[in-house]
Amino acid sequence: MTASSNTDAEKEIEDPVEQMLKKTGCMELHYQVQECIAEHRDWRKCQNEVKKFKECMAEHTKQQDSRH
Repeated sequence: MTASSNTDAEKEIEDPVEQMLKKTGCMELHYQVQECIAEHRDWRKCQNEVKKFKECMAEHTKQQDSRH
């Protein structure tokens, strides 16, 4: 028997922020921001990544507003 790193209970508990990001289509950009910050240990050095993520989120918000 092999141990699984993800049990059924762990799969059911998903971060609400990740759920929201998946719906926006901006998840990959979010990961790029996180990776940049982890690499540089200074978010100020990640302005390109932050800008792209911000633009993606703004576009998603704009689309949502136009649907209502």
